[in-house]
Amino acid sequence: MADFASGDRKKADATKLAHAGRHPAEQHGFVNTPVYRGSTVLYPDAAALAAHDMAYTYGRRGTPTMEALHEAIAELDGAAGCLTAPSGLAAISNTLLCLVGAGDHILMTDSVYFPARRFCDRVLAGFGVDTEYYDPLIGGDIAGLMRPNTRLVYAESPGSRTMEVQDLPAIAAAAHAGGALVVVDNTWATPLYCKALDKGADIAIYAGTKYIGGHSDIMLGAVTANEAAWPDLHAAWFDFGNCAGTEEMFLGLRGLRTMGVRLARHMQSALDVARWLAERPEVDTVLHPGLEGAPGHELWRRDFTGASGLFSVILKPAPRAAVEAMLDNLRLFGLGYSWGGYESLAIPFDPAERRTPPAWAHAGPGVRFHIGLEEVDDLKADLAVGLASLAAARS
Repeated sequence: MADFASGDRKKADATKLAHAGRHPAEQHGFVNTPVYRGSTVLYPDAAALAAHDMAYTYGRRGTPTMEALHEAIAELDGAAGCLTAPSGLAAISNTLLCLVGAGDHILMTDSVYFPARRFCDRVLAGFGVDTEYYDPLIGGDIAGLMRPNTRLVYAESPGSRTMEVQDLPAIAAAAHAGGALVVVDNTWATPLYCKALDKGADIAIYAGTKYIGGHSDIMLGAVTANEAAWPDLHAAWFDFGNCAGTEEMFLGLRGLRTMGVRLARHMQSALDVARWLAERPEVDTVLHPGLEGAPGHELWRRDFTGASGLFSVILKPAPRAAVEAMLDNLRLFGLGYSWGGYESLAIPFDPAERRTPPAWAHAGPGVRFHIGLEEVDDLKADLAVGLASLAAARS
C-alpha cells in the first residue's frame, strides 16, 4: 500500500491537508493515525533502555498520534519542526520561556493577545526579563528600539481585537540585523493564508483551539520553527514537561483535514458580513484587513493569501447599555470568548484598553465578531435586529 505522505513531489496546501502526517502502511492500512494512549514504553532489552534509541521513549515525549500532528503542521508551514502544547497560551508561554532569560529584552507588539501581555508583565518580569511594547505599525523603524540585549521581537498579525496588519518582512529584517529572533502569532491566518516563516519569522505560534480544531471542543497549541531556531527550541521544550493531551492531538489532526474548506467559507462569509456592516449607520469603522479600503489592506494583499472569519467593528459612540442591548438581542451570535469554530460569536471590547502608544483614534466601543458557517443572510438578519436594539437604546 502506498504511503501517501512520502515522496518528493511538490504538493499544494489542500493536498497537504489531506495527506500530511499520514502513513497508512504503518497503521495496518487505516487512513487515520490511531489514538495512542500511553505513558510507559517498554524497551526490548537493557542495552536499548540505556541507549534511549527507540522511536518512542515515553508518552510525554511523543507518540505516533503526536508525531502525525507535528509532521502535518510542520509540512504546511514549511518548518523544520513542530511542537504542541495544551493551549495556545501554553504554546506562547513555553516558547518565551525557552528563548529568554534574566537580563534579556523583548519587543512585543502593543496589539498582542492580552494573556500573552499578562504573562510577560507578571511572569517574565519576575524572572528579570524586560518587555517593551511597540506600535504594531512601526515596520522597519523598530530598528530604533533594538538594544544589545534584545533577544526576540514578538509580532501578531493581524493584532488581537484591533486587527493591525504588521509589516513582518521589515520587522524581521531589522530584528535579525540586531541579532534577535522573530516570533509571530499566526493563528488568524493559519499556515494556509500566511507563510509566516517565509515572511521572516523564525517561529510561528498557533492556537490550535481555533481553526485547526475547528469545532470549539479542544484546547491545543502548536509552534513551528525554521532551521535556525528549531534546535534550541526543541532542546528546551520538553524540559517544561508540558504536552498536549492525546485526544486533543487526535481531534487536531481530524480538524486539520477539513481546515481548508472551512476557512474558505469563513473568509467568504466574513467579508460579506463586513461589507454589509460597513454600510450600517450604527457602525463607524470596520476593522477587517481583507476588506477593500480597510486599515492594513495593502499589506494584507502583499503578505496573505486569504482571510479568516474574525474581524472587529468600531461602533459610533454609544453607552454601554446600548451595546449590551444589541448583544442581548442577538440569537445566532453566541456571546463567548475564543473563535475559529463553526458557530458565530460576538464580544464587546474597549479598543483603547491595555494599550500604550499611539493613542487610539476612534471614540466608539468595539465589537469583535467571528463569522461561523451559518447562512450569511440569516446572520445579517440577526445583526439587523441587534443593531436596531442598539439604536433604540441609544435614543
